[in-house]
Amino acid sequence: MIMKIAFVSLGCDKNLVDSEKMVAELLNSDYEVTDEVQNTEVCVINTCCFIHDAKEESINTILELAQLKETGSLKYLIVCGCLATRYADEISELIPEVDAILSSSASDELLQTLDRLKAGELSDKKVTKDVNHTPVFKVERLHNTLKNFAYLKIAEGCDKHCTYCVIPSIKGAYRSTPIEEIVEEAKHAVSKGKNELIIVAQETTLYGIDIYGKKSIALLLEKLNEVEGLDWIRLMYCYPEEIDDELIGAMKKLDKVCKYIDMPIQHISDSVLKRMGRLTTGDDIRNIINKLRKEIPDIVIRTSLITGFPGETEEDHKELLEFLKEYKLERVGVFTFSKEEGTPAAKLRPQITKKVKTARRKELMLAQQQITFDANNRMSGRILDAVIEGKLVEDCVYVGRTYRDAPDVDGQCFIEADRDIVLGEKIKIRIHKASGYDLIASEVK
Repeated sequence: MIMKIAFVSLGCDKNLVDSEKMVAELLNSDYEVTDEVQNTEVCVINTCCFIHDAKEESINTILELAQLKETGSLKYLIVCGCLATRYADEISELIPEVDAILSSSASDELLQTLDRLKAGELSDKKVTKDVNHTPVFKVERLHNTLKNFAYLKIAEGCDKHCTYCVIPSIKGAYRSTPIEEIVEEAKHAVSKGKNELIIVAQETTLYGIDIYGKKSIALLLEKLNEVEGLDWIRLMYCYPEEIDDELIGAMKKLDKVCKYIDMPIQHISDSVLKRMGRLTTGDDIRNIINKLRKEIPDIVIRTSLITGFPGETEEDHKELLEFLKEYKLERVGVFTFSKEEGTPAAKLRPQITKKVKTARRKELMLAQQQITFDANNRMSGRILDAVIEGKLVEDCVYVGRTYRDAPDVDGQCFIEADRDIVLGEKIKIRIHKASGYDLIASEVK
């Protein structure tokens, strides 16, 4: 008898890639994958625990689904991913409804774990492998057919050991995926209708250092640039200290690589950066921004910041605020410091109060909002390529993105056109005006 199985994927885009690969494995087995959590017999939750809010969401989701074992058709509940790696003992003890717990490094054991559960042969519900084991999957993934883009994860783990981060203890050391495997996966994604690939990892700029003996992200981009049917390649999670001339040169010359880079800097104050365990100074960050803008004049830089880090003074905060106003980065996300147990930063003193952290974040975000709005207003009259992602039928307006915007985190374009445009099609648009974080445009004939 074929059993129905539902998948719930929480957390980051890297988690989503893992989930899509696990689902693809199930499609070739005796399970029917469904979106109907309420009426399923098996539910798998791929969890996150990077910060407190993500941990809380994962735990609440597990508890909600655990109730379905009493009130619904659910027979088996499986928890995998980061929370399962970090808190396997606690989940096993406190949530007995969970039937199996798979560490991140054991995600390729899902099908075997299900078979053992059904046969009553799973003696220990905790399924683990060495933290540095890389799960092995076939190239297939179950892509979302409603989206024109796909995330392409090129490495596992991280060697940076920032003082606030739990990832190295959960994901292990940095391990790159060979170029030929990544290219094969990229071709498979394109065959499924994806014309934008978004490069992700805990750290993308160190790609290849472990298997090729040198940073090879530029070479990888060259190989991906040759994939037929692909329009855009977008680079995320680039550490500033690892951005070199070779990478900048590849971004300049390769026509499919978006002039867009996600470069998390976290702060600009030297004292805060040092306590964070970051490998850059404020001047290092300023220098790489200046270099990127000089070499690639139209580049869009996205970054993330942490405010309220232990010991952050009002002077540190003001320095960060003035940096934003001076450098006017195009895309910025600001997060309040999350005190994670087991990290060195959790023991640093003084810890900043929630009230102060929240106030500082608000001040930074208000400043950045004005910077973004002003930049969008200056886009009026520009002609750019845009990829169509949907349509507002009631308004007869298409929704799209230019190279300047990554999906889900940046803005959109609302585009008028007098013809039918298919999902994923790339068109020329003229920008007329801004509407907050978004742009109003029309198709150029």
